[in-house]
Amino acid sequence: MAITTNAICNSFKKELLEGAHKFQFTSGSTFKLALYNSNATLGKSTTNYATNPGGGTNTEVANTGTYVAGGLALVKPNPSVSMASSTAIVDFDNLSFTSVSLTARGALIYNTTTSGGSGTTDSVCVLDFGADKTATSGTFTVQFPAFTTSAAILRIA
Repeated sequence: MAITTNAICNSFKKELLEGAHKFQFTSGSTFKLALYNSNATLGKSTTNYATNPGGGTNTEVANTGTYVAGGLALVKPNPSVSMASSTAIVDFDNLSFTSVSLTARGALIYNTTTSGGSGTTDSVCVLDFGADKTATSGTFTVQFPAFTTSAAILRIA
């Protein structure tokens, strides 16, 4: 079991062409970020949010502080989508979980309001933190990269 590098999920690519994901600032889809430990199996073939992806046990981070099963909704800045140098990019505000004691190896961004796709937990992308990251009685922040064509969390060139 492992979180296999940062990846845009294959199912998301297909669902994007089907119009299932809407990244507009207002009246768009709702995206969430769930945290996982190193026992989770997440990668480009992940299709949906699950508490124990890959059939493992206790792979999503346990409820603590403001972190709850399924994670929290991501906030989209205005604009959350842009086009530059023939590359479309998506941005989210950094996400902080407060008063937590947790260790996470990665995360899954998923859509809770897809219009199409396979349901209401359709995977968007997997984030691999590269190593376990820990917060003890503190704040755990997922910091998204710069909103540029070479760094944005989601880029289509």
